[in-house]
Amino acid sequence: MEINIPEVVAEVTAEFQRYEKALTTNDVTTLDAIFHDDPNTIRYGIGENLYGYSEIAAFRAGRPAINLMRRIERTKITTYGRDFATASTLFYRDSAPGKVGRQMQTWMRTPKGWRVVAAHVSVIDEPKK
Repeated sequence: MEINIPEVVAEVTAEFQRYEKALTTNDVTTLDAIFHDDPNTIRYGIGENLYGYSEIAAFRAGRPAINLMRRIERTKITTYGRDFATASTLFYRDSAPGKVGRQMQTWMRTPKGWRVVAAHVSVIDEPKK
């Protein structure tokens, strides 16, 4: 299996950037489209465990659109072959000083394009340097 085929990394990077823009602008339609519409799709959030596309979409529809802006660092996209990838990033919000968020997504190429099939978000105290 080839890891990090340049054109596949570019495809997933573009989708990750599309996700990031949708997240920070509360573009729920795009966020819903990015997640694979399947009962096996999972998203573990900071305060919620969502099983299946329906639960994820319901969460997005009811989430308050406040304090969404963030800056991201150390984003790492890794592709495995042409149809599977992970995206990992750290994020920081001005509204949460001293905290660092961690986000990991598993992406899969589907007939409709790249989709997130699993995601995990958590926040920890920022490690001392």
